[in-house]
Amino acid sequence: MASTRQKRKVKKVMREYKYGHLKAGRGRRGKVKSRRQAIAIAMSESGQSRNRGKRKTRKTSQTRKTSSKSARKTSSARSSAARSSSSKSRRSSSRGGRKRKS
Repeated sequence: MASTRQKRKVKKVMREYKYGHLKAGRGRRGKVKSRRQAIAIAMSESGQSRNRGKRKTRKTSQTRKTSSKSARKTSSARSSAARSSSSKSRRSSSRGGRKRKS
């Protein structure tokens, strides 16, 4: 059952839809044209949407082990690559940076 605050929020959002002021998401997305989408936004904003609070399916222990091993390998490779690139930039900047005219 929806609380009075939730009902008020749904009413506000649906009024925005009615007058063409309801926008989908952020950024450059346009105005909502579908009544069903407006209802979905209203339910989401008021906290009544069905998909709220559902748990994600858990991976099996075998897939967790293999993914953690591969993550360790890639992170160590990234850190060693970052170390080598940063030392190269330090060497070039310590030489003076500009060439002198002779």
